Amino acid sequence: MDIEAFYEQNEARRESAEYEFGSEWTDASDNEYELSWVEATGELYLMVEPEAVVNEDMFGDFIVDDEAISDLTVVVIGKVASLTALEDQLQGWQESMLDENSLSWLYERFPAK
Repeated sequence: MDIEAFYEQNEARRESAEYEFGSEWTDASDNEYELSWVEATGELYLMVEPEAVVNEDMFGDFIVDDEAISDLTVVVIGKVASLTALEDQLQGWQESMLDENSLSWLYERFPAK
């Protein structure tokens, strides 16, 4: 679902504090993801942004086009009751996030149910 639909489904998400756990997670195709946790719901989610479109203007400057909100895809990968429990479960994430296909490390800790 897109990020706006994610927040519309549960207003507690929109009003909650969120904690980011890196924005350089990658899959086997080298797509990049951002990992965040919503305090009010306990949801841990990945958001993938499409590749940025870069254009050059008539002066030779590069302009990065803003992506549409509908292009920001969100997938909830787990629920964790507290920030402390999540930090325990994600011990070592900063180093692991930089590995090739780092989502595999993440999915070992949060297997699909």
